[in-house]
Amino acid sequence: MIYNRLHFFTPSSEVLRILLHGPTGAGKSCFINSVQRILLGRNAIAALEQTARTGVSFTRMMRTHRLKKSGGGRYPFVFCDIMGLEAEDAGGIQTEDIISVLEGRISDGYTFNPLAPITSDSPKYNRDPHPCHKVHCLVSILPADSISRMSDKVIDKMKTIRQKAAQLCIPQVIIMTKVDEACELVNRDLRKVYHSKKIKEKVQECSDKLGIPLNCIYPVKNYHAEITQDANVDVLILMALRDILNFANDYMEDLYE
Repeated sequence: MIYNRLHFFTPSSEVLRILLHGPTGAGKSCFINSVQRILLGRNAIAALEQTARTGVSFTRMMRTHRLKKSGGGRYPFVFCDIMGLEAEDAGGIQTEDIISVLEGRISDGYTFNPLAPITSDSPKYNRDPHPCHKVHCLVSILPADSISRMSDKVIDKMKTIRQKAAQLCIPQVIIMTKVDEACELVNRDLRKVYHSKKIKEKVQECSDKLGIPLNCIYPVKNYHAEITQDANVDVLILMALRDILNFANDYMEDLYE
């Protein structure tokens, strides 16, 4: 069972660091809360999120979330939640800041400035990051229902970040959210997600836009309106989380060889 493997997962380093990035409103914070909810078996709020589609990022600060285990303790991985990307250069997070996060140079609690990236004289700037401060897997969050309408400027920013991550040999995946809003068949029955022609087209589109292989793209539905647990929602998210942690752990093992 995937849940049991995750519960007893022991990485090669003390903590694996997973960075979530993507356009505003894609569901980054919602994905963190969905993972925490599944792992605890109850409704939970790890990251603050906003339901209104304002086009402006609700997350403004660098926050790392080390998720709780049911029965006590914490999991040996953290999610880095950051400000969303926007099309305008004066809006959303700066690509330079995301690259600094990849390199482990921005500390938890830093408030992002949409007008300018962090400078080396900032008290939240880490001049000498340890490997545990660096990102071990880059997760791009893309919404299935609006990927076709996404700004080319946002995609270009994501490509720039992807290229830097590739230079650092950081593994990369896509979490494709909102599959239920992109396909009526899947909205009626989430078990049809891998049988849906529409979802296959959306996965291919994500791959075409960012260049990430199809087997590293995970269609999911986040919890957002549901009060009770749904096994079909859980299994899609758990499969993605399992692979993300394995990829991150492989990267850490290669670093220490």
